[in-house]
Amino acid sequence: MSKASDKINNGLKLTTILAAAALATGCISAKSTPTAPAEPAEPAVVEQPEAPVVTEVVEPQLTSWTVVEGNNLWGIACKEEVYNVPEKWPLIYKANLDQITDADLIYPGQVLDIPRDSSQSDIDSAINHAKTRGAWSVGPVEATDTAYLGG
Repeated sequence: MSKASDKINNGLKLTTILAAAALATGCISAKSTPTAPAEPAEPAVVEQPEAPVVTEVVEPQLTSWTVVEGNNLWGIACKEEVYNVPEKWPLIYKANLDQITDADLIYPGQVLDIPRDSSQSDIDSAINHAKTRGAWSVGPVEATDTAYLGG
């Protein structure tokens, strides 16, 4: 093929592509016909709208919990507004030693502190204790609780 026929074929291909794009976007109707070969258009500059600023509404975290009948430390820790992780109950136990002598026994009306500034090490230690503690039983303080508390 000659250079002239290559230019014509390329022009026809480009015209066909532009016409198909115009049809697809509704810019021209199927009955429209170009009167002259279209010249390559400059790429359109599409301005991107600025992304909206998303401000996350953060609910204040609970810093205390008032015990009601039927509560236990495991159940309190698993509440979504507390930790949403039941194995974090030892954090509550340790923070409230002035009110709790046995982790298995809390009373309605007690107002327990919910620690929010625990280090990752403290959290890991609490979760490990919760997973290895053993059965819940009212009575003497379990040896594992004493060990967890550091004494």
